[in-house]
Amino acid sequence: MTHRLRSESLACRPWFMILLSVAAALTCAPPCQAAKALANEHPSPTGETFTGTIRPFLDSYCVRCHGEKKQKAKRRFDKLSSRIRNDDDLIDYQDILDQLNLAEMPPEDATQPSVAERRQVIAIVTDHIGRFHRARKGKGERAVLRRLNSREYRNTIRDLLHLNTTIFDPSTGFPRDQISENLDNVGDTLITSGFLMQCYLDAADRAVRKAMGPLKKPPIQTWCFSDGFRQQPEIDQVHRKSNKYEWMTLYEVIGADKHEGAYGPIHAFAEGVPYDGYYEIRFKAEALNRINPYDPKMLGNDPNEPFRLGIRPGDHRVGRLHTPQPIEPLLAEIELADGVGQYRVRVWLDAGYTPRFTFCNGPIDVRNLYGRLVKKYPNLFPEPRRPGIVENRWLALAEGKMPQIRIDDIEIEGPFHDEWPTAGQRAILGASWEPVQATGTITQKQMRASLGAFAAKAYRRPVQPEEVDRLMEVIRVRRERGHTPLDAYADGVKAVLCSPHFLYLQQPEESQSSYVLASRLSYFLWSSMPDRELLDLAQSNALLERAVLGGQVDRMLNDPRSDAFIEGFLGSWLTLRDLGATTPDRRAFRAFYLGDLDRAMREETRLFTRHLIDSNLDIVTFLDSDFTYVNRPLARLYGLKLPEGSGFERVSLTDRRRGGLLGQASVLTVTANGVDTSPVLRGVWLLENILGTPPSPPPPDVEPLDPDIRGAQTIRDQLKKHSDTPACYECHKKIDPLGFALENFDPIGGWRDTYGHDAPVDAAGELPGDKRFDDIVGLKAILVEQRDQFALALTEKLMAYAMGRPMGPSDRPHLDRILEGLEEKGNGFRDLLRLVVLSEPFRVN
Repeated sequence: MTHRLRSESLACRPWFMILLSVAAALTCAPPCQAAKALANEHPSPTGETFTGTIRPFLDSYCVRCHGEKKQKAKRRFDKLSSRIRNDDDLIDYQDILDQLNLAEMPPEDATQPSVAERRQVIAIVTDHIGRFHRARKGKGERAVLRRLNSREYRNTIRDLLHLNTTIFDPSTGFPRDQISENLDNVGDTLITSGFLMQCYLDAADRAVRKAMGPLKKPPIQTWCFSDGFRQQPEIDQVHRKSNKYEWMTLYEVIGADKHEGAYGPIHAFAEGVPYDGYYEIRFKAEALNRINPYDPKMLGNDPNEPFRLGIRPGDHRVGRLHTPQPIEPLLAEIELADGVGQYRVRVWLDAGYTPRFTFCNGPIDVRNLYGRLVKKYPNLFPEPRRPGIVENRWLALAEGKMPQIRIDDIEIEGPFHDEWPTAGQRAILGASWEPVQATGTITQKQMRASLGAFAAKAYRRPVQPEEVDRLMEVIRVRRERGHTPLDAYADGVKAVLCSPHFLYLQQPEESQSSYVLASRLSYFLWSSMPDRELLDLAQSNALLERAVLGGQVDRMLNDPRSDAFIEGFLGSWLTLRDLGATTPDRRAFRAFYLGDLDRAMREETRLFTRHLIDSNLDIVTFLDSDFTYVNRPLARLYGLKLPEGSGFERVSLTDRRRGGLLGQASVLTVTANGVDTSPVLRGVWLLENILGTPPSPPPPDVEPLDPDIRGAQTIRDQLKKHSDTPACYECHKKIDPLGFALENFDPIGGWRDTYGHDAPVDAAGELPGDKRFDDIVGLKAILVEQRDQFALALTEKLMAYAMGRPMGPSDRPHLDRILEGLEEKGNGFRDLLRLVVLSEPFRVN
């Protein structure tokens, strides 16, 4: 497959045609033809064994649903070959084996084979598949050429150029990565379009300019603000009369729908800081009315918690400073004492960004609160002169006891740099930095030395002289066009960042290189480039030794950069990247916005997974556990005792309904639609991601829910009538029980015993094999019993994530060997990660 780069829209770039000669045409590795011409190499069961045992078994128990007249799940076994000739035959045999091992086929309402018959066929088919794989050894699936996805690109630019990416995201504007089987790093689907190449050019330009920065260290400056604190028109009309703008006041959290006093911008500093760097912010803050006469349920905040003040960046170029913006990470959070206090924080700000103050645990939706307070507490307010929101706002803010944070006497000082030149400047200029700073220019010799060293880091391997020659040609053309030596050199660096050797992993000619292994390992566990230690081990080929490779796995998992693996893998495996895509209903699920539950849910699952890695806990802990991690908002949602502090704490669970992933709000929210829950959606999610057995797509002529559901009183009644349709029954008998087990959890993961109007929730169900359960606790017990199926599904997903490709039929023996080794070691999750890395596909292909 060739990636064609459309250059028409890019021709205006003076150096683009040279860059195209560097990038060249990208050609993927040829498709695997592992089964080609292998048919005669693969022994089949003897004619007597196949015709005397396997064929009668299939005719008796399988062909009724998988024969000439009917092919459920698109499987047909009446014509099954006695010889495994290709991948299609292998898939058929493997499906037969898996279904027999799981005791899910034949279906319960069909004639069942005896235990002896089942065991005999399992033994024969297992031997047959094993002999096929042994004959096929060395001719299996291969890793494919693939580009960095947006996550990997962002992290690699950060580490290569030593950039602070708290605010800066070089992948802003990139098209969304294509998803395959919930994975965002599959080589076959990560295409490179002309538009994406334009994005790479723009991103390289922004990143290099940011890393180069000014040659001279910026002077430290101080800005002071003591009055004139306008915030937004709606509340400025109150503040003009009540405090003459002498301080800014925060009234609510940023999760509100219509913000009034959620942000405290410094409009006099709207242009922001002049340089990237750390800035110290000093200010006076007063926490007022934490204890007040109002009903906490109306306000939405907990009066027992100290107020928490946050600082987030704002950019006047992208929107109003008193409203939410696309990029506004929490830069700092401070717990305030009641009354007046002096505070200081040190935060990173990119040039052009200004700090904005926020109320992290304040009330919510104060715009709708004014009139309700005045109406409920008439004795606490003067008589309204005229009805309406303007008067109610004045009474609530100027005359009432609204919880609030007042901020005054702000000083901003900076930029501060931990080192100069910066790490980014040294990354680009290397040893040439001192003479460049002294002279303001760069020589040809310095260019070549620095560019060669930079390219080696960017390409994640040694570079050849001819590769540096091509990069120097970019610089020569730029110099001829009248650009300064330093500007021309910067364009050479940009050419490196747009080269396929930077943007792509696994060049076909490098498939056996130890450097490829170093990159594969680092992008698996760090989602970024290999560090110096990995590259040194690759250079000496020591990384090819199993003991050394295993040691690197442990080192890298202990590094904070492995958080990127947790984020990336959970985003793919549990589809957590989609969390928040369907926002919960604000009226029904106010807590989601009040406590910033979106972020808290992700953090719970991240900390939970991190603990499994660090402690090498049994992978079955994913299915059930006696602990989790919560902060105060999550603890309220779960009905648990509130932690002492505002952060996350590990808590023990006596109520096992919450243990494991299936009790975590992240999973329960991402499998709902924000308004209601669907047993079908949650059941399909469980089959796909926990059990690794995705159901077949519904027939094209079947409605999502049969419109003829007259007389159905509950969702269970509706699905029963729907699944009574013959075309729907087989799949729904697997899907629906799994989904119903989660029905006690509402769309954001809160527990419920009834639906609206007091209709009771019925979470009972029955799985194939006469496995009955009453609720989520019972289902988890069954899943723990079926841990082998979960272990295979998890391992297959891990391998696909690590390799950047789906698992194929020839990968099955490798997966089985990993699982055998995992059981010997005690089923620890850290051990599983190590076994994936030490597997033959990861090390060799």
